[in-house]
Amino acid sequence: MGPWEALAILLAGIGAGGINAVVGSGTLFTFPVLLAFGFPPVTASISNSIGLAPGALAGTFGYRRELHGQGRRVLRLAAMSCLGALTGGVLLLNLPSEVFESVVPVLIGLACVLIIIQPRIARRVRERKKPRSGRGRPLVPLGVYAAGTYGGYFAAAQGIVLISILGTALDEDVQRINALKNALAATVNVTAAVFYITFGEPSWAAVGLIAAGSVIGGYTGALLGRMLKPFALRGLIVAVGLTAALQLVFERF
Repeated sequence: MGPWEALAILLAGIGAGGINAVVGSGTLFTFPVLLAFGFPPVTASISNSIGLAPGALAGTFGYRRELHGQGRRVLRLAAMSCLGALTGGVLLLNLPSEVFESVVPVLIGLACVLIIIQPRIARRVRERKKPRSGRGRPLVPLGVYAAGTYGGYFAAAQGIVLISILGTALDEDVQRINALKNALAATVNVTAAVFYITFGEPSWAAVGLIAAGSVIGGYTGALLGRMLKPFALRGLIVAVGLTAALQLVFERF
């Protein structure tokens, strides 16, 4: 790995850590960069998951005030996130790599759609005034488990998936929901990281660069992302994501 490649991976890690703390789609920065430098898709996904875990913890620490009073909820839902992450990790390591290479372009496309409609999801959460009757809340743990499975298998936009699940079911301020999202995403990332360190074969050079960058980005609250207007940021993420999806599709032919 040359110095320019290392710098590009570090910068992608900074952007991913910051965007994950605020919205949740950082993998669409780091994963395409690793692919562009010749990493096999499964190795890139494993290395990315491990590298982003410290940044997820840093982002959660930055939202610690909004987590106050949510301890019991975090513990209950984090258990489902942990189980989901393990499920996703087992699927990634045991299914043939061809399955991952076939499914990931679809997952990236789904992530891009979620990024496009994310403002509408956030607006629904902000505009809700009256408390809900609690309908659908028993399904929240199952939704969190499904999001954890998705995040353990391929982490792109798992934060947006969580925001949509939590925001439509919980009577909380959007900032407290975002803090909860960060805590659950961090649980998935850390669980997946431990699993992949134990059973996977990451590129430790890539892991170190992404980890260093993601901590900087996660703690400062998307320093790079705030330089762009939301529309421009979403457009950039979608463009990067679609490029990665097309790259994977073309490599199969």
